[in-house]
Amino acid sequence: MERRPAAGGLIPLLTRRRVAKPPQAQKEITFWPFGGMILMAAAFFLYGASALVAPWWAVALLMFVWLLMFVKACSWWTRAPRRIAVLGLVAIALWFVTLLGGASLLDWGA
Repeated sequence: MERRPAAGGLIPLLTRRRVAKPPQAQKEITFWPFGGMILMAAAFFLYGASALVAPWWAVALLMFVWLLMFVKACSWWTRAPRRIAVLGLVAIALWFVTLLGGASLLDWGA
């Protein structure tokens, strides 16, 4: 008895040709999201260093707000990269306003 290859065995695999797809146009890589994340990292260190001046509950609240902004920045990475840089600047401005307001109104100090 002679064995024959099953239908769809080796022979179709050897004779089938793959057609390469033409390369798709890629979007230009910009510095905006990277610059925004650098600003977010700088804001993180500012928020962490606030423990020297602000009470623990204010630092915890600032860190929570920073975490929310960081999650939003990650979701904007490809959809709206320029917004990440704006959000980083807003994070630094929020830190400045919070500590300035806390120092003048709530007597926060070192």
